[in-house]
This record gives sequence, structure tokens and C-alpha cells, in this order.
Amino acid sequence: MAYFWFKAFHIIGIVVWFAGLFYLVRLFIYHVEANEQPEPARTILKNQYQIMEKRLYSIITTPGMAVTVAMAIGLLATEPEVLKEGWLQIKLLFVACLIGYHFYCRRLLKQLAAEECAWSSQQLRALNEAPTILLVVIVLLAIFKNNLPTDIAAWAIFAMIVAMAATIQLYAKKRKQDKEKLMAQVPQE
Repeated sequence: MAYFWFKAFHIIGIVVWFAGLFYLVRLFIYHVEANEQPEPARTILKNQYQIMEKRLYSIITTPGMAVTVAMAIGLLATEPEVLKEGWLQIKLLFVACLIGYHFYCRRLLKQLAAEECAWSSQQLRALNEAPTILLVVIVLLAIFKNNLPTDIAAWAIFAMIVAMAATIQLYAKKRKQDKEKLMAQVPQE
């Protein structure tokens, strides 16, 4: 019965953790874009985003990661033989990348607070795709284990995911260009 409790809270932790990671970098994007606003809006927005980022990271995202990792340890304690499986070792490598991403976000949070972040909003949009890719790979490994499909359907799904990520990036770039064109058309006072 302990296995099912660990598994249930592991999944809950994953959902909370990823929700936090997805929204956190979105806040970083807004934070960077606040620099384009005139005063006093710029300062007000940046202060508000800084508060939201810190709370999201500290109160939601990091506890979500802690619950995920703690419950994973509980799962492994109930079935330690699974550690010998190749799929799990690969999955743990991707989870380690995700944990690295999590702590890199903390670094960006601190850089934004100190106004030392060199990332553009476009670069942050690309960075925001990383946890999606990691999520897909980790879930596929957890579901299919050693039988990860490599047929045409699997490649088609992978291509759709890449196409969606590229479309999001292109849309953001077009939106930025449209905004720049509009700003260029506004008569200067």
C-alpha cells in the first residue's frame, strides 16, 4: 500500500513542480519585457514580477520538486530492484537535468532582481520549452520503460512537439516585430 501512496504524491508533486516551472519562466519573460515600458509602469511591473517570481519559486515550485524527489525515493525504497533497469537510469539522468534547470531558474531569478539578467524575452521563451521536452521524455520513459516506441508514429508525435515549439517561437517573434512596427508608426511628440 505504501507504493501507491508514494506514487500518488509523486504524481501530485510532478504536477505542482511543472506548473511552477512553466509559469516561472513566463514571469521572467514579462519581467524582461517590463523594461520596454515607460516609468512609473516599468518600476511597478518589475517590482510586482519580482515578488511573484520569488513566491512562486519558494512556495510552489521548490516544494513541488521536494515532494517529487522525496516520493521518488519512497518508490525506490519499496522496489529497489528497479534501479537496475536501463530505462530508469536514463530517466534519472533527465530528472537530474530538470533539477539543474530548476536551480538555474533560481539563478535567473536573482539576476533579474539585481537587474543583471542578459537574457532577452525571446531567449527566455526558448528556455521555457526545455521543461516541456524533459517532461515528454521523462513521461515516455516512465510509461514505456524499456519498450519505448521508435516506429513512425512515435517520430510523428516527436515532430509535432518540435513543430509546436517552433510555432510558439515564430509567433512570439512576429508579435514583437508587429509591436516594433506599430511603435515606429506612432508620431513622436
